[in-house]
Amino acid sequence: MNVQEAGHAMNLDVVDLKPQHFRKISAMVYQTAGINLKQGKEALVRARLMKRLRSLGIGRVEDYLEFLDSEQGSQEISRLIDAMTTNQTSFFREMDHFSFMRDTVLPELTRPRLRFWSAACSSGEEAYTLAIILREHLPGIECRDVRILATDISRRMLDKAGRAVYPKQAIEAVPSPQYRKYFIPVRNGRPGTVQVGAEARELVHLAYLNLMEPWPMRGRFHVIFCRNVMIYFDRPTQQELVRRFWDVLEDGGYLFVGHSEGLSAIQHRFRYVRPAIYRK
Repeated sequence: MNVQEAGHAMNLDVVDLKPQHFRKISAMVYQTAGINLKQGKEALVRARLMKRLRSLGIGRVEDYLEFLDSEQGSQEISRLIDAMTTNQTSFFREMDHFSFMRDTVLPELTRPRLRFWSAACSSGEEAYTLAIILREHLPGIECRDVRILATDISRRMLDKAGRAVYPKQAIEAVPSPQYRKYFIPVRNGRPGTVQVGAEARELVHLAYLNLMEPWPMRGRFHVIFCRNVMIYFDRPTQQELVRRFWDVLEDGGYLFVGHSEGLSAIQHRFRYVRPAIYRK
């Protein structure tokens, strides 16, 4: 079906999201990305779905679902998932995690080769915060092989992370010494717009990754950050994801999750360290 043909006689201000539409979209998002669109979220799904329909010029949900099933719409499922996810993050978010990294984790990491993973990195603030912490507090970092893998399912967010350009309000939590050292004003940008400097950016490797699919990484990680992501998954998906994190962590490695995502409700082999911090 041609997208433009689907837009005739359309009203893009209202999306008629019937229960069967919600169930089908929820199933597609769950099967592809593990995200659980629970009952009661219909209004949220309708609002975000309307943006996709408007951008495509499609007026009916039925036509959109037909488009999703077509060869022409093969790339649309990733855009749908992107629309359904909440990409909310900030620099130095949940600061106690980074304080623990500075005071406890980094002094323990004496190996010449170190690997960190920011899973579901969104627009990059978490990964760049970690890079700043490493630059500031990891002894001998200039002489060591240190890399941060930052992955996300949203290519739109990865593009933003790659540019590493942020508005003034996004950097309000950055301490003044780190701001002066690691951020550069953007010329011809809005007042206060800055870019993360090369010294922090060069530690970060950005890559697309759907956490529900096979992971191509070969080596193990010393630290994994997966924060404020598992709240979108049901319990079986959370449990499987945590098991896979265990498998790719070095012995003694740390897993950081969001403060609303403690692992007490699922079975796992990690040792509890403090709220939202676990160790293999």
